[in-house]
Order: sequence, then structure tokens, then C-alpha cells
Amino acid sequence: MLRIHFTGVDLARVRMAGRPDALWETILSFHRLRDRRDARLFGEWRTETRSRLNTETRLLGALIPSRGYFPDFLTPVEGQYGWDVGLDALRGIRTERLRRELSLVAGGAPPTTRLREFADGGVRQVPRLLNELRGYHRAAVEPYWTHIQAQIEAERAARGRALLDGGADELLASLPPMLRWRAPVLECDYPVDRDVRLRGRGLLLQPSFFCRRTAVTLHDPELPPVLVYPAAAHLASAPTCGEGVRPTSLDDHRQKTLGKLVGHTRSVVLRAIGDGATTSELARRAGVSLASASQHACVMREAGLVTTLRRGNAVLHTVTPLGAALLKGGAAAS
Repeated sequence: MLRIHFTGVDLARVRMAGRPDALWETILSFHRLRDRRDARLFGEWRTETRSRLNTETRLLGALIPSRGYFPDFLTPVEGQYGWDVGLDALRGIRTERLRRELSLVAGGAPPTTRLREFADGGVRQVPRLLNELRGYHRAAVEPYWTHIQAQIEAERAARGRALLDGGADELLASLPPMLRWRAPVLECDYPVDRDVRLRGRGLLLQPSFFCRRTAVTLHDPELPPVLVYPAAAHLASAPTCGEGVRPTSLDDHRQKTLGKLVGHTRSVVLRAIGDGATTSELARRAGVSLASASQHACVMREAGLVTTLRRGNAVLHTVTPLGAALLKGGAAAS
């Protein structure tokens, strides 16, 4: 069990990450690649990724065990500001920290030859690690980035509504079911028993597409507190029409369904979603019936322009980066 202890100051400093963290997504996707579970969600992604992956990943395999601890230095807090910023922070890792965290990977067992060689080489080995990360990221994460962004934007919209409705207390209570808010403690099922005391530093909530089943936090209690948790957009049973959206590039699917978006009404509906709207709000803003709003949202979801997330008895529609780009270019109207 993981228990995160809040003070009043910590509640005031809870914040949502502004975007998906590319390094967290890359590291967690490496777990998903080797995990045979969740075939419905990740099966096609695994097949496509393996077909593209033509770079070395043996060092990543040594640093990221299938279960248990992986080094905190792989996911620096600077990664929240972008892939390149995160890699720059990783490039600046000090040998002492690198060796200290590598010693934890083996979990008390003798380190593997590859881990020992990496630790002995210290910072001289970091360029090799960066090369493997870049190659793997290009194959496994980069082609799906638009879809990942859409899922995280939907999650941010839902949590933002909870924050506006009831403050930080409501925000924490609205998180996915594996996270349980029992003020002043946020609990989560976890592989080990652990208490994290925020001590007035607040908490960064980082939703993730490739995080599954349980949340993840940094091992070092002195690092800025962050909780990476599964974005609810692909956990909840949101309404579907047709086969729904899978974590693939979806190019062929979008080409077929974008053709359905001809006409003024759907342009109005897409714009009416704004920063997020329930189906009833969408109907009212666009001046259409509830059934019509639902159907228009369904078609746009198929086209990858809208993401839908269930929240209580309602659903929340948000515009994806592709939908926003279409609106910005004025291409939705005809």
C-alpha cells in the first residue's frame, strides 16, 4: 500500500501536469511491450512497435526490470517540460547518483554483468543510454503521440472540472478507482508498503497512457513529489460507436471517417466543445437535440477529433490536438 500524506499547504499545491511526460511514457511503455496482458488495448501497438524497432535495447532491458524498481534518474522532473528538456537533464546525471540508484535495481541480488559495466563506466555510459532511449521512443511512442496527448487532455479536462466543483479535495476524490482519497491521505495499491510525506512541497499529478493498474512514484523521498497514474480515458467504459479508438496511428481509419465531417453543423458542434462539454452542455451550446449532439460527438470521436471520458453519470467530450488543429485552420467547415 502506498500512502501519500497531505498537509493543508500540500492541498493548496496540488497541480496537474500540463502535458504527457515523454520520458515517463517511454519507460512505462517498455513495461507494456514485454507484458502480454491488455491485448485488446495494446496488442496492435505491440505488433507495430516490434516491427519498427530496429535499435539496441539491451541496456534499457537491464535498467528497467519487468517488475519492481527502476532508477529515478530515467524520469527526471524536467521531463514534464518536454522530451528534449528531459534528455538534457538525464545527460547531466552525476556518477554518484547513477551508481547509487543502479545498486537498487538488483534488489539486493548480485548485479548483472550489463548493470555492473554501466555502473563502472559511470557518466561515460550515458550517451549509450540516450541513444537507446531515442531509438526506442521513435519506434514505440512517437508515432502515437497525438493519441497520447488526446487521452491526457481528456483527463486534464475531467480533473479540472472536479477542481472547479470542489477544490483540491474533490480533485483527489475524483481520481481513478485504484487511488482512494481518505483525507488527509491518498492511498493506492502498491507492490510495497510505503509512506510518502509531502511536507509542504505539494504533489504533481501526472496522468499517463502507458501506466496501468497502479500508480507510480519516485523512490527517492527527497526528489520533487510526483504521482504518475493511469489516465481514465482508456480505463473507463466510455460510450463507443463502431470499434472506437485504439492506441495506433489510425491513419487509414481517420482518412475514411474525416469525410463524414462535411457540413456546418459538425463544425459548430466541434467548436462548442471548447475546453470540454458534457453531451447536454454540447447540445445546448450548439443548439441541437441531445440525440444529435451525441451522434455528432460519436462520429468525431471515430475521426480522432474528440475524446470522450465518463465522469459519474455523465460523459465529458474534449477536443484532441488533431481537432484543435482542424479548428484553427478552419478546415472543419464547408
